[in-house]
Amino acid sequence: MAVPKRRTSRSNTRHRRSAWRARVPTLVPVTVSGRTYQVPRRLVRAVQRGYVDPENLW
Repeated sequence: MAVPKRRTSRSNTRHRRSAWRARVPTLVPVTVSGRTYQVPRRLVRAVQRGYVDPENLW
């Protein structure tokens, strides 16, 4: 395992940690039984097949 040679400053530590943020999922329009929903791309198939209810996603 890698061992740091020098202590990382508080500023550098916080700057690095602030870069780790969640990204907003890409929403795709999906039509299910005549209604169009905005759904994350990775859930499109599940919504189309009826595994996930698009009404309760948000």
